[in-house]
Amino acid sequence: MLKRSPLKMSPFYKIPYHPEFGRMTPQNAATAFETLVSEANAAVDALELHAVPSWPGLMRPLYDACYSLHDAWTMLCHMLSVMNDDAWREIHQNVQPEIVAFALRVNQSRTFYDNYLALRKHDLDNDSLSPVQRRILDQAIRSAELAGVGLPPSARARFNVVQNELAALATKFSNNLLDATKSFSLLLTTRAEVEGLPPSLLAVTEMAARKDNAAHEPAAQGQGPWKITLDSAVYLPFMKHSRNRQAREQLYRAYIARASFGPCDNTPLIERVVTLRHELAALLGYPTYADLSLTEKCAKTITAVDGLIAELAAASRAKGTREIADLTDFAHSSGFDAELLQPWDMPFWAERQREALYGYSEEELSRFFPFPRVLDGMFRLAENLFGIEIKAADGAADVWHKDVRFFKVADRDGTPLACFYLDPYSRPATKSGGAWMNAFRTRDRTPDNRLQLPMALLVCNQSVPVDSQPPLMRFNEITTLFHEFGHALQHMLTTVEDPQASGVNGIEWDAIEIASQFMENWCYHRDTLKLLSSHVETGETLPDELFNKLVSAKNHFAANNMLRQIFLSATDMDLYARYPCPKWQDADAVKRSNASVFLPAKLLPEDRFLCSFSHIFAGAYAAGYYSYKWSEVYSAEAFAAFEEAGLDNETAVCDVGMRLRTSLLALGGGADPSDIFIMFRGKAPTVDALLRHSGLK
Repeated sequence: MLKRSPLKMSPFYKIPYHPEFGRMTPQNAATAFETLVSEANAAVDALELHAVPSWPGLMRPLYDACYSLHDAWTMLCHMLSVMNDDAWREIHQNVQPEIVAFALRVNQSRTFYDNYLALRKHDLDNDSLSPVQRRILDQAIRSAELAGVGLPPSARARFNVVQNELAALATKFSNNLLDATKSFSLLLTTRAEVEGLPPSLLAVTEMAARKDNAAHEPAAQGQGPWKITLDSAVYLPFMKHSRNRQAREQLYRAYIARASFGPCDNTPLIERVVTLRHELAALLGYPTYADLSLTEKCAKTITAVDGLIAELAAASRAKGTREIADLTDFAHSSGFDAELLQPWDMPFWAERQREALYGYSEEELSRFFPFPRVLDGMFRLAENLFGIEIKAADGAADVWHKDVRFFKVADRDGTPLACFYLDPYSRPATKSGGAWMNAFRTRDRTPDNRLQLPMALLVCNQSVPVDSQPPLMRFNEITTLFHEFGHALQHMLTTVEDPQASGVNGIEWDAIEIASQFMENWCYHRDTLKLLSSHVETGETLPDELFNKLVSAKNHFAANNMLRQIFLSATDMDLYARYPCPKWQDADAVKRSNASVFLPAKLLPEDRFLCSFSHIFAGAYAAGYYSYKWSEVYSAEAFAAFEEAGLDNETAVCDVGMRLRTSLLALGGGADPSDIFIMFRGKAPTVDALLRHSGLK
C-alpha cells in the first residue's frame, strides 16, 4: 500500500471547499506552509517570465498563483482567533513574515506593475475589460503603488522592514489583549455579593467557577461561587445589574486598564505602531498615514472625515450633556449621592433609569429571546426580504468546535447560492473577543467553468448555554448577530464572479459596514420581533406593549452612545493625521484631549483604553474607525427606503428588499459604493435619516 506523504495529509495544503477542521493542528499547518510558500513563489516567478497584459494573460493567472497560500493563511488566522493557544501562536508567528514577504514580492513586482499599466492603456483604447475588471485593475495598480513598487532599492528595503514589524506588532497586540482579558477574574462567594445579577448571568458565572474547581466537591446549585470576568458577555451585564458597587469598581478599573501593564503591556506597541505607519506614509510621499489610508476609501480626505465628525457632534453634544444631567438627577432621586457618581456607576444607573422610564427590565426582555428562536426568526426575515432559503446542514461539513453550526443558502427556486458556519458562544480562554465575519470562499468561476459558491465564517461571543438549555439572548447580542449576518449576506448573495471584487472583497473600508448596520434596524421592527420571540416558559411572542416600550427605549442615552463613537473616530484620526505634535506628549494625551471635547463624562486618570483598541492598532481600522459612522449614514438611508414603502406592507417591503439584493448585496466590490447606493436609492445619502433614527432630529 502506498503511503501518503505528511504534506499531502496536511489539511492546510490545497484546502478542499469544505475544510477538514477536525484534522487541523499547528503541526500539520507548519508542514503545509513550507511547501505552499515555495510553490507560490515559483508560480509567481514563472508568471513574471510569461505575463501578457491581458485579463487571461496576467490578472487571472496571478490570482491563481497566490490562491492556495492565501487560502491557507486565511484559515490559519481563523484558527488562531477561535482556538488560540501557544502552539497556534507559534506557527502563526513563524509563518507571518513569509506571508508578508510574499505579498510585498508580488505587489512590488515591476513586471506586474508595468503590465497593469499596459493593460489599462489597452483597455482605454479598446474597451477590452468589463467594468468590474476595470475596477479590479485600478485597485491592483493602487495596491502596487502603496506597496512601494516605485521606491528606490534602499527605501523599498526599509519599507519592507517596517511592514514586517507592523504585522508582528499587530499580532502581539491582539495576543496581549486576549491574555490580559482572561488573566483577570473576580470570585464572588456570597449571595449578597451577587445581588441584582439576572438568573442567566448567575448561572453562567457559577458554571465558570465550577469548571475552575472541578476537582472539589461542588456546592448546591445556585449557592456559588460565581466567577466574574472581563469577557464582554459577562462584563457588560454585570456592570448594568450588579448592586455590589465595590465589585463594579474593581471590574471597571481592571477593564479600562487591560493590556496596559506587566508582560501584556500594549503601551509601547501603540507608540511604535503609530510611528511606523507615519514612516510608511513618508516613504510613499504622503504627509500622514491618514492621507495614505484615505486614498483607498470613499471619504478620500481628512477634511471630509472631520466634517462628518463635526456634523454628528453638533447634533449630539447638547443632548449628551442633558442625558448625563438627567441620569445624575435620577440617581440622586433614588437615594444615591449624585456627587459620588463614578464611571462604574453609570451603566448601573442608566439601566435603572431605562427600567423606570420604559417599564421593563433587560432580564424580562431576554426571556422572550431564546437563541434558537432568534436564529430562526433572523433567517425567516432574510428569506422574506431577499427571496432566499436558509437550511440547517449540521453534520454535512466538519467544524472546529462542537458548538459550531453549518447552514446552506439557496435561491427560492432551490438553486444553491452559498453556505456559512456560525460559532455563536463565548470561549474567553481561547477565542478572541468581539464578533466578526470572515469571507473564506468567494463566488468564482474555475478554469473549467465550474461555479464556486461563497462561504462565510460567522463568529460571535454571546452568552453560553447552561445545563444544555438554549441561552437567552440579551438585546445587544441580538443586534450583534444581525450585524454580522448582514456582512455574511453581502458576501453570500453576490453575483460578481471575478473573485477580487466578489462578495465583500474589494469594497472600500468605509462602505464595508453598510449591509451589516442596515440589518440591525430590523431588530426594532414589530413583525420581525414576533419572528424572533418565543417566551422561554409560555411560548408567547413579544407582546405589543413590551414592543412599544422597547422602541421607546431605543434611543435612551443615544447621544452619549453617538458621542462615544465620535470620540473614538476623532482619536483615531488625530493619531494618524496630526500626531505627534507639541500639544500631545503621547498617544494617551490624544485620547484625553478628544475625551474633553466629545465626552460629557470625564475619563478616570488611569483609563488606558487605547491599550485594548485593537480596531486601530491590530485591525483594519487605522485612520478608518470613522467608517462605522460613514457607513451608518448609508445604512440609515437604505432603511428609510423600506420605511417610505411602508414597513407593514409586505409586498412593498419584499420589492425594496429585492432591489437591495440586486444592487448593494449583488454588486459588492464590483462598483463604487456611492454609485451602487444611488442605483438602489435614487439619490445620495444625507445624515438626516441617521439623526432621525438616533433620536437626534
